[in-house]
Amino acid sequence: MPRAEGEGEAMECVRNAMTLHARRRPCPRKFPKIASHPGENAQMFDWENFRHFLAVARAGTLSGAARALQVDHATVSRRLTALEAELQAALVERLPRCCRLTAMGAHLYEHAKTMEAAAFAAERLVRADHTPLSGTVTLSAPPVLVTHLLAQRLPDFRSDYPGIRLSVMAQAQQVSLSRREADVALRLVRPTEASSVVRRLAQMPFALYASRDYAAAHRPEDWTFIAYDAQFADMPQQQWLLDIAGKRTVGCELSDIGSHLAAARAGAGVAGLPCFLGDADPAMQRLEHAGNMFSRDIWLVVHRDLRRSAPVRAVMDFVAAAVAATPGLGLEPPVAERPK
Repeated sequence: MPRAEGEGEAMECVRNAMTLHARRRPCPRKFPKIASHPGENAQMFDWENFRHFLAVARAGTLSGAARALQVDHATVSRRLTALEAELQAALVERLPRCCRLTAMGAHLYEHAKTMEAAAFAAERLVRADHTPLSGTVTLSAPPVLVTHLLAQRLPDFRSDYPGIRLSVMAQAQQVSLSRREADVALRLVRPTEASSVVRRLAQMPFALYASRDYAAAHRPEDWTFIAYDAQFADMPQQQWLLDIAGKRTVGCELSDIGSHLAAARAGAGVAGLPCFLGDADPAMQRLEHAGNMFSRDIWLVVHRDLRRSAPVRAVMDFVAAAVAATPGLGLEPPVAERPK
């Protein structure tokens, strides 16, 4: 097939940069060596500069790339300038509020993603063959599951697997398993990545809760509701709660479920909470309501290349066991329960 317009120029830039970089010190990151032409001795490309270019292309700003890479703004700018000097081509237009790829930058970005994916794939295959129960495994999970389900069980995991360092990221946003942003993830939305292996662990039913004093002092028509703030307006549990509230007052907006629980416990109003969380708190009372039952699925996801890695399997088994052992979580549909 003929090459797309500009593709040949992009690859020529890469070859030129390899020749220039042969005189520089090797990059400490473990990325593949790439030969300029078949049969030549491969020269190490400065992948650290290239990695910063990829981050700028994805974030659209230098500051966004800096946050993603956990470096300062000046480092990103310096790395990007160095890459453009190596390639002898302008890759990014630095505009007042954003960075925009040039035509050459856009062509090079597509090649960069392919090379990055190949490098990560090689790393995953090496990790999957690493059989000892040791090393670091990164788990990404929603804050409510980390704080109220997994954290208290970490001593047991440490006792069972002293050689594994478990790094847990409590975050609402989804991460990329293909780019090794995490090894294992818990999600409340079914993953769709073709490279992922997924398992539905449980349903997490929700119900309305208030402090016992609040429930005794307020009739349902006088309830004040505790909702999410604007950044989480599209969350399914927010829509469910607002449908039940109807024209009744939303008294406060908070960004996470833990804050909802604390506010409801203090008497601020009625909150929509996971049943495993609300039922476990003796200060809270589950409330009857005329709305629909609601639940979210909990999904366990791992990249297919890592699913047989012994340390990764240990973390997956730990997470699955923790979910299975938690009252109020299960694969059966939520059942209406009389208020306590």
